[in-house]
Amino acid sequence: MTTTPPGHIASAHLNNRVGPVLRQGELAKAVAEAAEIDNPGKVITLDDKVAYLRVSTEGEMILRRETIEEMLGKPFRMSELEVELSSFSGRIENNAEQVRFYFEKKL
Repeated sequence: MTTTPPGHIASAHLNNRVGPVLRQGELAKAVAEAAEIDNPGKVITLDDKVAYLRVSTEGEMILRRETIEEMLGKPFRMSELEVELSSFSGRIENNAEQVRFYFEKKL
């Protein structure tokens, strides 16, 4: 059983982390690498939970189809991301070329 540190819940509203939670596998690794490339200057955090991988950063994360394709070494459609996306934090905006995870305003 995991316990929550004192004050953790009280400060939860200060969390502005955004990003995908993906089932482990080839695509999760490619997305983690793409997150580093597509978000220069940002600290990307990987939380490996064995069955899934949480990729996150503060405020906004962009993932481009072209970068994911490069990391996979094969063609990729952004709609394929939805199949492996277990969850995400923040809001999401997507099209055929990229997906954006974001918060509209910081708390």
